[in-house]
Amino acid sequence: MKIAIGNDHAATELKFIIMDYVKSLGHEVVNFGTDGNESCNYPEFGEKVGRAVVNGEADCGILICGTGVGISIAANKVNGVRAAVCSDCATARLVKEHNNANIIAFGARIVGSELAKDIVKAYLDAEFQGGRHQTRIDMIHEIETRN
Repeated sequence: MKIAIGNDHAATELKFIIMDYVKSLGHEVVNFGTDGNESCNYPEFGEKVGRAVVNGEADCGILICGTGVGISIAANKVNGVRAAVCSDCATARLVKEHNNANIIAFGARIVGSELAKDIVKAYLDAEFQGGRHQTRIDMIHEIETRN
């Protein structure tokens, strides 16, 4: 699987840890984030990862900023993105199973590196369940196309 990753300055260190971890699981990683610690703007990285996922350049995405919230909001402005902030493994699994989230986000100031790895693994191992959940995804898509 090809996974897009993006981050701001608050999450550079954690991004590299997660990149190495994802590669160790046998996946390809495409880095759309900053590699430095100088202050930068998370919306540009959220949008880059969102576009890469929607355009098929990547199968899914991982976004990391201080809280995971701002960067996920930015990604969700790209039509077709369903980015969800996850601070625990159960949420990471369920956003894939129920919401077919194509991007997860978390905060470098919220979760430590080991929990972040567990969140990523739970998300990557989960599968969308379809059925009644697909009906809801279709409803979300309808809202998106109306706006």
